[in-house]
Amino acid sequence: SISQTLRRFVAQRANGCCKYCLLHQDDSPETHQIDHILAIRHKGKTRRENLAYACAECNRNKGTDFGTIDSVTGEVIFLFNPRKQNWLDHFRLEGAQFIGLTKTGKATIELLRLNDDHRLLERETLIAAECYPRFFQAGTVNAN
Repeated sequence: SISQTLRRFVAQRANGCCKYCLLHQDDSPETHQIDHILAIRHKGKTRRENLAYACAECNRNKGTDFGTIDSVTGEVIFLFNPRKQNWLDHFRLEGAQFIGLTKTGKATIELLRLNDDHRLLERETLIAAECYPRFFQAGTVNAN
């Protein structure tokens, strides 16, 4: 169980943005959640360094996964870890579409389904309203 104090800390540290897709809580129809980057079932702990703020859709799609299999090479690829890695090293935003800059970025985009049609439409709408992305606020993109 995660205390309310720890939940507030994780949300504030993320400036209210999902650490994967960068969707701000204010722009989401569902409440953002606290993600165990390394799930409890994989011996992950409920500690600040293992928790990330995630929109409900990213958290659902990620589940307890911390890696995936590259569909071309069969290689095991670890997912993006927002506590240890810099978002801008792994992803770029072109219009509303996420581009993976690394194997980690590409695997995360695929597994979390970040470029599904409904997610692109959501981002296009928010971009047109000039409220996405909010990720250049201090601390939102980098591990901190």
